[in-house]
Amino acid sequence: MSTHRGQDPTTTTVAMDFGRVTLAGPGAEPDIVLMLFGTPGQDRFNSIWDDLSHRAAGAVVLVDTRRLEDAFTVVDYFEARHLPFLVAVNLFDAAPRYLLDEVRQALRLGAHVPVLACDARKRESVRDVLSDLVAHALSHLPASAHAALGARP
Repeated sequence: MSTHRGQDPTTTTVAMDFGRVTLAGPGAEPDIVLMLFGTPGQDRFNSIWDDLSHRAAGAVVLVDTRRLEDAFTVVDYFEARHLPFLVAVNLFDAAPRYLLDEVRQALRLGAHVPVLACDARKRESVRDVLSDLVAHALSHLPASAHAALGARP
């Protein structure tokens, strides 16, 4: 999301992000290629969410503890669609720090939803979140889908 300091983020977001990331498969396993779409959390972008989540394997809800209430709509969206997701608590420099279980309770998340700490500015941290998302999404696939993907359940 692109915002300028002091401006209302509901009026400054102008685009979405796209990226392609290759995660090395463990051992002799094949690499995993992820197509990543970053969308703003404002309600006016809900139609984009519908298009992107249609064939998505999973989602990351990136949470800013300074605006935790903004995550409720996104969490509700993915829960309603039964799309595997995890919550990544972004460790901004000036943001208040909470235990991950406190964030889980505040967002009313079940134990089946992973809640992780991350720093979205650091490549390794983002890679770890994406690896956890892949594992989480694969754990929700039926065994027949694993076979079709050449993966082990």
